[in-house]
Amino acid sequence: MYSEKVMDHFTNPRNVGEIEGASGVGTVGNAKCGDIMRMYLDIDDNGIIQDCKFKTFGCGAAIATSSMATELVKGKTIQEALQVTNKAVMEALDGLPPVKVHCSLLAEEAIHAALWDYAEKHGIKIEGLQKPKADISEGEEDEEY
Repeated sequence: MYSEKVMDHFTNPRNVGEIEGASGVGTVGNAKCGDIMRMYLDIDDNGIIQDCKFKTFGCGAAIATSSMATELVKGKTIQEALQVTNKAVMEALDGLPPVKVHCSLLAEEAIHAALWDYAEKHGIKIEGLQKPKADISEGEEDEEY
C-alpha cells in the first residue's frame, strides 16, 4: 500500500517539465523495470538550486519519488542537494513498499546525474560526487521487481 503522500505526489506531481538552458540535466533509468527519469537543475552563480524540474516515464512510485526529490533540492546548495539520499526521499514520502525502493534510488541518481552534468559544463569538481550510472540496475543481483 502507498502512503497518502506518495498518492498525492503521484496524482499531483510538483515541478513536472523541462528547464530551457538548464545548468545541469541528468537522465537515469532502470532496465529491469523500465523506469526512466530526467532531472533538470537551474543553479545560480552562488551554487544555489533556483529551480528543479523532472520528466519521468514510469510507475506511480517513480513519479512520486521524482516529484518529492525536486521539492527536496529546490533552494538548496549543490552540497546540500548531494546529501539528498533515497532514504530521505522515502522518508519524505512516508515510506515506499519494498518492491518500489528502487524508484527512490532512481531519484537520488537523477539528482547526481544532473549535478554531474552541471560540473562537467562548468569544468568543476563537486566534492563527494561520483560519476552516476545511466542504468541503476547495473551491478545489482537479479532481484524481482
